[in-house]
Amino acid sequence: MARTHVQTRLNGDETEFLCEPRQSLLEVLRDELGMTGAKEGCNNGNCGACSVMLNGRVVNSCCVLGVEIDGAEVTTIEGIGSAEALHPLQQCFLEEAALQCGICTPGFIVAAKALLDTEPHPDEHRVRFWLANNLCRCTGYDKIVKAVLKAADMQEAKV
Repeated sequence: MARTHVQTRLNGDETEFLCEPRQSLLEVLRDELGMTGAKEGCNNGNCGACSVMLNGRVVNSCCVLGVEIDGAEVTTIEGIGSAEALHPLQQCFLEEAALQCGICTPGFIVAAKALLDTEPHPDEHRVRFWLANNLCRCTGYDKIVKAVLKAADMQEAKV
Protein backbone atom coordinates (compact mmCIF):
# COMPACT_ATOMS: atom_id res chain seq x y z
CA MET A 1 0.00 0.00 0.00
CA ALA A 2 1.23 3.50 -0.78
CA ARG A 3 2.52 5.52 2.15
CA THR A 4 1.66 9.16 2.70
CA HIS A 5 4.12 11.85 3.79
CA VAL A 6 2.93 13.73 6.88
CA GLN A 7 4.47 16.80 8.51
CA THR A 8 3.38 17.75 12.01
CA ARG A 9 4.52 19.36 15.23
CA LEU A 10 4.89 16.60 17.83
CA ASN A 11 5.56 17.60 21.43
CA GLY A 12 6.92 20.93 20.22
CA ASP A 13 9.23 19.51 17.54
CA GLU A 14 8.71 19.58 13.79
CA THR A 15 8.30 15.95 12.76
CA GLU A 16 7.67 14.14 9.52
CA PHE A 17 6.94 10.53 8.76
CA LEU A 18 5.46 8.15 6.23
CA CYS A 19 2.35 6.15 7.05
CA GLU A 20 -0.28 4.10 5.35
CA PRO A 21 -3.61 5.93 4.93
CA ARG A 22 -5.35 3.30 7.07
CA GLN A 23 -2.98 3.61 10.07
CA SER A 24 -4.40 5.22 13.18
CA LEU A 25 -2.56 8.00 14.93
CA LEU A 26 -2.01 5.57 17.81
CA GLU A 27 -0.31 3.10 15.47
CA VAL A 28 1.83 5.85 13.96
CA LEU A 29 2.86 7.19 17.35
CA ARG A 30 3.82 3.78 18.70
CA ASP A 31 5.09 1.94 15.61
CA GLU A 32 6.55 4.69 13.43
CA LEU A 33 7.65 7.35 15.92
CA GLY A 34 8.52 5.31 19.02
CA MET A 35 6.13 7.26 21.26
CA THR A 36 4.82 4.37 23.35
CA GLY A 37 3.22 6.39 26.14
CA ALA A 38 -0.25 6.34 24.60
CA LYS A 39 -1.68 2.88 25.22
CA GLU A 40 -4.06 0.74 23.21
CA GLY A 41 -6.85 -0.18 25.55
CA CYS A 42 -10.03 -0.73 23.57
CA ASN A 43 -9.00 0.48 20.08
CA ASN A 44 -12.50 1.89 19.53
CA GLY A 45 -12.52 5.19 21.43
CA ASN A 46 -14.18 4.03 24.64
CA CYS A 47 -11.40 3.94 27.23
CA GLY A 48 -9.19 7.01 26.76
CA ALA A 49 -5.89 5.15 27.31
CA CYS A 50 -4.63 6.52 23.99
CA SER A 51 -5.61 10.15 24.66
CA VAL A 52 -3.44 12.85 23.10
CA MET A 53 -3.96 16.54 22.46
CA LEU A 54 -4.55 17.45 18.82
CA ASN A 55 -4.48 21.20 18.24
CA GLY A 56 -5.22 21.66 21.94
CA ARG A 57 -8.19 19.27 22.08
CA VAL A 58 -8.21 15.84 23.68
CA VAL A 59 -8.74 13.05 21.15
CA ASN A 60 -8.56 9.27 21.21
CA SER A 61 -5.59 8.58 18.96
CA CYS A 62 -7.05 5.19 18.03
CA CYS A 63 -9.91 7.02 16.28
CA VAL A 64 -7.80 9.52 14.32
CA LEU A 65 -5.91 8.55 11.18
CA GLY A 66 -2.22 9.38 11.09
CA VAL A 67 -2.68 11.22 7.79
CA GLU A 68 -5.18 13.57 9.47
CA ILE A 69 -2.49 15.22 11.59
CA ASP A 70 -0.66 16.75 8.62
CA GLY A 71 0.07 20.35 9.65
CA ALA A 72 -1.35 19.82 13.14
CA GLU A 73 0.07 20.16 16.65
CA VAL A 74 0.10 16.93 18.69
CA THR A 75 1.03 16.56 22.36
CA THR A 76 1.49 13.12 23.88
CA ILE A 77 2.36 12.12 27.43
CA GLU A 78 6.02 12.26 26.36
CA GLY A 79 5.58 16.00 25.80
CA ILE A 80 4.30 16.62 29.33
CA GLY A 81 7.10 16.96 31.85
CA SER A 82 10.27 14.89 31.87
CA ALA A 83 12.08 12.44 34.13
CA GLU A 84 14.15 15.36 35.44
CA ALA A 85 11.20 17.73 35.93
CA LEU A 86 7.80 16.10 36.35
CA HIS A 87 4.73 18.09 35.46
CA PRO A 88 2.64 18.86 38.59
CA LEU A 89 0.03 16.37 37.40
CA GLN A 90 2.62 13.61 37.16
CA GLN A 91 3.98 14.48 40.60
CA CYS A 92 0.50 14.51 42.13
CA PHE A 93 -0.44 11.19 40.53
CA LEU A 94 2.60 9.69 42.27
CA GLU A 95 1.98 11.40 45.61
CA GLU A 96 -1.72 10.50 45.69
CA ALA A 97 -1.19 6.90 44.47
CA ALA A 98 -3.52 7.64 41.55
CA LEU A 99 -2.16 4.82 39.43
CA GLN A 100 -1.62 1.11 39.60
CA CYS A 101 -1.09 -0.82 36.38
CA GLY A 102 -0.36 2.36 34.40
CA ILE A 103 -2.33 1.53 31.24
CA CYS A 104 -4.79 4.39 31.74
CA THR A 105 -2.41 6.83 33.43
CA PRO A 106 -0.99 8.59 30.34
CA GLY A 107 -4.48 9.20 28.98
CA PHE A 108 -5.71 10.57 32.31
CA ILE A 109 -2.73 12.92 32.60
CA VAL A 110 -3.10 14.20 29.03
CA ALA A 111 -6.83 14.77 29.52
CA ALA A 112 -6.31 16.41 32.92
CA LYS A 113 -3.64 18.70 31.49
CA ALA A 114 -6.05 19.79 28.76
CA LEU A 115 -8.59 20.59 31.47
CA LEU A 116 -6.13 22.58 33.58
CA ASP A 117 -4.90 24.44 30.49
CA THR A 118 -8.43 25.68 29.83
CA GLU A 119 -9.80 25.76 33.39
CA PRO A 120 -7.02 26.28 35.96
CA HIS A 121 -9.42 26.07 38.93
CA PRO A 122 -11.92 23.26 38.29
CA ASP A 123 -14.06 21.90 41.08
CA GLU A 124 -14.45 18.17 41.77
CA HIS A 125 -17.62 17.89 39.70
CA ARG A 126 -15.93 19.47 36.69
CA VAL A 127 -12.88 17.17 36.98
CA ARG A 128 -15.10 14.09 37.16
CA PHE A 129 -17.14 15.27 34.17
CA TRP A 130 -14.03 16.10 32.10
CA LEU A 131 -12.39 12.74 32.82
CA ALA A 132 -15.56 10.69 32.20
CA ASN A 133 -14.17 9.47 28.86
CA ASN A 134 -11.14 7.90 30.55
CA LEU A 135 -11.63 4.51 32.18
CA CYS A 136 -9.59 2.94 34.97
CA ARG A 137 -10.01 -0.66 35.98
CA CYS A 138 -7.59 -0.65 38.93
CA THR A 139 -7.65 2.40 41.19
CA GLY A 140 -11.16 3.74 41.07
CA TYR A 141 -11.45 7.44 40.46
CA ASP A 142 -11.23 9.17 43.83
CA LYS A 143 -7.43 9.21 43.93
CA ILE A 144 -7.24 10.38 40.33
CA VAL A 145 -9.63 13.26 40.98
CA LYS A 146 -7.75 14.15 44.17
CA ALA A 147 -4.46 14.22 42.23
CA VAL A 148 -5.90 16.54 39.56
CA LEU A 149 -7.32 18.92 42.17
CA LYS A 150 -4.00 18.92 44.02
CA ALA A 151 -2.14 19.70 40.77
CA ALA A 152 -4.51 22.60 40.13
CA ASP A 153 -3.72 23.95 43.61
CA MET A 154 0.03 23.50 42.99
CA GLN A 155 -0.15 25.37 39.69
CA GLU A 156 -2.18 28.14 41.33
CA ALA A 157 0.45 28.51 44.07
CA LYS A 158 3.18 28.99 41.44
CA VAL A 159 1.33 31.88 39.77
